[in-house]
Amino acid sequence: MNNTPRNLLHAWLQALATVARDKGVLLLLIGAPVLYGFFYPWFYADEVLTRVPVAVVDMDRTSLSRQITRFADADPRIEVRLVTASEHEAQQALWRGEIEGYAVIPPHLKRNVVRGENAVVSIEANGAYALLNKAVQFGFAEAVGTVSAGVEIRKLQASGQSAQQARASRAPVQLQTVALFNPIEGYGSFVVPAVALLILQQTLLMGAALLAGTWVEAGQHRASTTTWLGRLLALSTLGWASGLFYFGWIFVLHDYPRGGNPLGALALLACYVPAIAALGSLLGLWFGNRERALQVLLFTTLPIAFVAGFSWPVEALPEPLQWLRWLLPSTSGVQASLRLNQLGAPLQAALPYLCALVALGAVCTAAVLYKARPLARAQAS
Repeated sequence: MNNTPRNLLHAWLQALATVARDKGVLLLLIGAPVLYGFFYPWFYADEVLTRVPVAVVDMDRTSLSRQITRFADADPRIEVRLVTASEHEAQQALWRGEIEGYAVIPPHLKRNVVRGENAVVSIEANGAYALLNKAVQFGFAEAVGTVSAGVEIRKLQASGQSAQQARASRAPVQLQTVALFNPIEGYGSFVVPAVALLILQQTLLMGAALLAGTWVEAGQHRASTTTWLGRLLALSTLGWASGLFYFGWIFVLHDYPRGGNPLGALALLACYVPAIAALGSLLGLWFGNRERALQVLLFTTLPIAFVAGFSWPVEALPEPLQWLRWLLPSTSGVQASLRLNQLGAPLQAALPYLCALVALGAVCTAAVLYKARPLARAQAS
């Protein structure tokens, strides 16, 4: 019994040495997290789309239509590149990729506004790109809404109200919108904190499976419980280092919203990483081949991202997937991370997800120890 800690330490050091000698595993467990951590957030550095090129189809040619065009060009979301009287010309520019949308100002717009009749400005945008479509729609909506508000205020002033009274009559209830957990409403602040957990899982999952497949090929997978616990501890050590790198440096470097719960983040990593290491080792033992483990797991990243529950509504998934997705550590890990790191929730709010990770890790560890148990001497002989 006194030799158990020493054997565990020896197995841990031996596994780390094996990782250091294996270039493929080393790239997955150390190189890939560092490269992803620096370069993946770089694509979303701008956070919010600005100055999206658009066009205005002005069929009215009045001071009101020109005012709408000026307000649209002043909006930070869009930039008016083309003003024309032909909708066909704007459509051609949209299809050529010169613009991402356009607004159609119908003829007699000012006359209809003066008469108090219905006046509609239609907006067409490139629906193939959700972010560009949103920027075009919101930009033109803000421009038209501002001009419309000015027209209403002038009408109220013409009826005898003061400027202050007219503004109060036009908007008796003031609306102020504040984004609590994503103040800048950036895409990077939304997607990177969740994807970081997926990157951590996939790199560690593939590295562990690759390493376990190597042990199977070399006939070294049949080992004692202490040896395998040391191996899982070594894999978890590298995973914890990657997790601390993301939570403690990447999120701070890019100034992503943080809930200020470092103890909760540490508790999450303590439960999340061992579950991945055990699952990856189990898959590597099951595949029994170094290359096959990498080939299969390499193409699971996108499906796992869809079932994680942050980029696709869980309710839209088939019911079997809604249950099977809990067999993946990322399902509980992403939900717990968003609560602890971004929403500022207490540890109790993420406790069910942490318990699910502990249970999954315990089951996978037990399965690894059973599948890699040493053969009896009679069977070996």
